[in-house]
Amino acid sequence: MAEALDRLRADIVEVGRRLYTRGFCASNDGNVSIRYADDRVLTTPKSVSKGYMTPDMMVVVDLDGRKVSGDRDASSELLMHLEVYHQRPDVKAVVHAHPPLATGFAVAGVPLDRAVLAEVVTTLGSIPIAGYGTPSTPELPAAVRQYIRVHDGLLLANHGALTVGPDVYGAYYKMETVEHFARISLVARLLGGERLLSQEEVVRLQNLRGRYGIASPAAICLDDVLTSASTSEEDATCQVVRAPDAPGARLVADPSSGVAAGGRVAPRPSTDPDAEIRLTYRELAALIEDAVERLR
Repeated sequence: MAEALDRLRADIVEVGRRLYTRGFCASNDGNVSIRYADDRVLTTPKSVSKGYMTPDMMVVVDLDGRKVSGDRDASSELLMHLEVYHQRPDVKAVVHAHPPLATGFAVAGVPLDRAVLAEVVTTLGSIPIAGYGTPSTPELPAAVRQYIRVHDGLLLANHGALTVGPDVYGAYYKMETVEHFARISLVARLLGGERLLSQEEVVRLQNLRGRYGIASPAAICLDDVLTSASTSEEDATCQVVRAPDAPGARLVADPSSGVAAGGRVAPRPSTDPDAEIRLTYRELAALIEDAVERLR
């Protein structure tokens, strides 16, 4: 057991180094933990940079948060980790970090729940935003509780991101995926908007989970009207993915983005004939281009 525990300590140090090197954590931000027995959790210490940890710094606690061994105090976010372990017996590791782009989406209140990347749909389903809770208080575990039962990756409102897995590297790789997805989503939106995978394609991708042995805590459910689904703690039973209903199609422009089927940005219509019309430069350029083509 001692040798196995030493290996887990080294694994946390390595994951912390990767988080720091990739800029997912600044200063002393972030925390990592591993549940290595039914009632034992190995966690990072408080107030230490994740890029400069050593194995002897790790702290062992029980599932109630009482310190079992270690010279330092456990992470200040320990309550959030323990909440995950209480809600998800299948989870063996938790990673919390502040990856900049994903955290930007969390600060803007924009969940990463659109069916954009096949790999993300297949592995994580969607990445919702847990409501804001003051760090290091019981508010944050309560906010996480609503979604962690059915999601392996969450954004934390105005805070960061949380990922879980069957081991610490699995949890870390999901954090990489969350940030990678955020980066691609941001670029697509800056370029005019995303094209979304259709509902039919999302169903195909969900069926691949079983074929490739991808474990998921819950099935995907589709948001037909392309609006953020309202979920409560009681009804958050599936991974809500925003995908358009377009039989026979695999890629569909997101109507809310103003992207037309051909990829051009179209002006957003108004039902009020007296409403003020405002166009972005991209929208105006698209209108001018269309008008020139009609005159030819």
